[in-house]
Amino acid sequence: MSAAELYLSSDPVHPIDIVETLAEHHAWDFDRMGEDQIAMAVEGQWRTYSLTLALSPGDDMLRLICTFEMDPPRTALPRLYDAINRANDMVWSGAFSFWESQNLMVWRYGLLLGADQTAEIEQIDRMMRSAVMAAERFYPAFQLVAWADHAPSQALEIALADAVGHA
Repeated sequence: MSAAELYLSSDPVHPIDIVETLAEHHAWDFDRMGEDQIAMAVEGQWRTYSLTLALSPGDDMLRLICTFEMDPPRTALPRLYDAINRANDMVWSGAFSFWESQNLMVWRYGLLLGADQTAEIEQIDRMMRSAVMAAERFYPAFQLVAWADHAPSQALEIALADAVGHA
């Protein structure tokens, strides 16, 4: 089903079907992991980001997780956690966390749907683009904190400017 057909359809479309269509439209590599889950790779300016979207019908939630590898020195973890907290104060939707056991920086967002609501193509596209934009925006600051001993407040000053590039 094309993006135009999805947009013009009056029948509810499964959100993961929408994500798959958007991934095809953007020419992103993807793997449909089941009826309710899809994973894709999105090339950004700084690195390739892994996006996973999953529908939890019981919770009426479309969850997005955007990850990128980061292996900071253990001595940098307190500064990195401080930078993550400060970054989360600067964003309105979603939040960063660091999964230390997997060395992954994570951007998480959940789109809460009502029992009879479905996600629209524009919502899902914006949700995915926003995840990549947040990762692109804060990636340099996290790197400066982890590898160049910058103070979190100083490193995050560069995140105040809009990211260059696009999802």
